[in-house]
Amino acid sequence: MSRIFRLRAVISERWLASDIKDKEVIEIQKKQQPLDLQEMAVEVEIQDLTRGSLLARNTVWNLLGQVAPMGVALFAIPMLIRHIGTDRFGILTIAWMVVGYFSLFDLGLGRAMTNLVAQHLGGDRQDELPAIVWTANGVMAVMGIVGAIALAAVSPLFTHSLLKIPPSLQTETLHSLLLLSISVPLVISTAGFRGILEAQQKFGLLNIVKIPMGVATFLAPVAVLPFTNNLTALIGALVFARVIFLIAYIFLALREMPTLRHQFAFDKVLLRPLFSFGGWMTVSNVVSPLMVYVDRFLIGSLLSITAVAYYATPYEVATKLLIVPGALVGVLFPAFSTAMATNRIRGALLYRRAAKYVGLFLFPLSFVLIVFSQNILQLWLGHEFSVHSTRVLQILSLGVFANGLAFIPFALIQGAGRADITGKLHLLELPFYLVSVWVLTRHFGIEGTAIAWTIRMIADVILMFWAAGRFVDKFARFKYLIPVAAGVTAVFALGMVGMSLPEKILVSAIVLLSFAATAWFALLAAEERTSIQRLKTRLLPSLLRQKPMGA
Repeated sequence: MSRIFRLRAVISERWLASDIKDKEVIEIQKKQQPLDLQEMAVEVEIQDLTRGSLLARNTVWNLLGQVAPMGVALFAIPMLIRHIGTDRFGILTIAWMVVGYFSLFDLGLGRAMTNLVAQHLGGDRQDELPAIVWTANGVMAVMGIVGAIALAAVSPLFTHSLLKIPPSLQTETLHSLLLLSISVPLVISTAGFRGILEAQQKFGLLNIVKIPMGVATFLAPVAVLPFTNNLTALIGALVFARVIFLIAYIFLALREMPTLRHQFAFDKVLLRPLFSFGGWMTVSNVVSPLMVYVDRFLIGSLLSITAVAYYATPYEVATKLLIVPGALVGVLFPAFSTAMATNRIRGALLYRRAAKYVGLFLFPLSFVLIVFSQNILQLWLGHEFSVHSTRVLQILSLGVFANGLAFIPFALIQGAGRADITGKLHLLELPFYLVSVWVLTRHFGIEGTAIAWTIRMIADVILMFWAAGRFVDKFARFKYLIPVAAGVTAVFALGMVGMSLPEKILVSAIVLLSFAATAWFALLAAEERTSIQRLKTRLLPSLLRQKPMGA
């Protein structure tokens, strides 16, 4: 009986979809025919993989997966610096960075495999899953070995020429990098088997492994400190941890998808779609970090190393707001892959809600950060940083708001299997950004750098929403986007006006109360307001029943 009720609920949602208002979706709904039993079973599976409660829970898991290692790092990094010294710790941080960079040798195949598996899980082609998984993971294993050989080959160059490593540490560093090369195929294969769990929305299981793995990045070297401070031993502990966690991911993937244990297949036909999607993923993965970090090199060459600190510090503060959108997008990508392959109405619903929730989350935090930036920097880092970095933090906060919103259409476009669109847009943005950041940095210093970065983020979010309109919002590409962008920019500009602390508090209260009223009555749908009221009704009595301390 419960299955029948679930089927009826899905059919009702498919026909009603009350909060999807655009003309295209309404026309599709009018044309839909009654579903047969097989189609209804597929609908139930799609609903299971994309239901809101599951996505919310998985987002929380992803947040824990990001925050827990950060907490451990606060404890572990000072201990590592104290025991191994600044030079060795600098080499260790380079080792962490090198592993991340050489993981690009997977050529985006992990993401491509996740996309294909999620699409097939939402349809009636699940018999093809073993071929997809083993083909992708087989190629990734080969690419991992190539990456390991490449890292081993350039290790002497890194040690003796590219990096200014003290002569007394060069032998130790070379041995560490050679040992680190072993971890490249481990990292790439881990991404492959983790992608299987992501496609199935098994983020709880995934993070049971991911959280200890992130923690081990910092604690594994700490565990070696009682015995030695030799870099080779510290890197060896990291590599050993990677082996253990890869085995854990393989075990979970085979348990959650039992057909992989019984059917091994390699299909050459799959190589083209895998490399096509993965290749464009790699373009984005290379170009995006380049545009993120090139500004610091320009500041260091055009201005000074001190100016890099005055820019990089507020950048790190502002971009911490992106942790929540990043956690949500990690969950949405496989959900979009499933929905866009089989039920675009469901995909449109997820897309609109995700964009709305990210905007509701980021706007008040970004506005408060803009208004109180000078006070925050003064209290945290002192007068010098507040003088040099306040305006930078304000400008970057606007860019972070735009960037967080862009995460949603970015995930939708790639979930729809069109990683080429995001890759081409990033290639289009690259030359304009390089020119603008060089000119603005040269003429306006680090504030000019922040302006260039923020302009790119605003352009990026407009382009991403426009491109996503090809899939779910054809009639409203510009209907709301540009007016909303203009309104938000105007409000944020108000926050940058010099004010006393009481004036800041008053302006913030007015803006945030107005925003809350607008969100409640204009942005949230009736069922969303009802859900919030029900949650309040459940929580408030339990809070009132709690006795105060000392009672």
